[in-house]
Amino acid sequence: MQRLAVFLAALWWGGLSALSFLAVPTLFAQLGAPLAGPVAAKLFSLQSWAGIGIGLALLLVLRRQRAAAQFPQAAAAPGPEHLAPMQRVLGTMGFVLAAMLLALLQEFGVAEKIVTARATGGNLQLWHGLGTVMVLGQWLCSGATLWRLSR
Repeated sequence: MQRLAVFLAALWWGGLSALSFLAVPTLFAQLGAPLAGPVAAKLFSLQSWAGIGIGLALLLVLRRQRAAAQFPQAAAAPGPEHLAPMQRVLGTMGFVLAAMLLALLQEFGVAEKIVTARATGGNLQLWHGLGTVMVLGQWLCSGATLWRLSR
């Protein structure tokens, strides 16, 4: 199960890295803003849904790890040293949940505002900046998850 968790975290972080730092900048460089914008929006939407799905899978795997840390079969009476693995798992779950929350907020809040701002002349710079911060937050949280799981 540990390998599966590391694989999922690597897939999540790698997908965000490739999309955010390679695919979308290349898209804008080659096509320009009018054509690249809608394509990039679709790619970020797909990445948000992938992040939510991967996050759910990671939570299921981490739940099993938490149960194993909470109820060790080998120890007759678990001591304070048994709390450290459980706290690591709970901390990792926190990063997963934070990234998932950012993906949901981006998909159902900010993405809609970006499309509306483009159509109505609203504050596109504000919403685009907020969306960028949310993607960066997802990237950092998924990276922290990968870092913690690959110890």
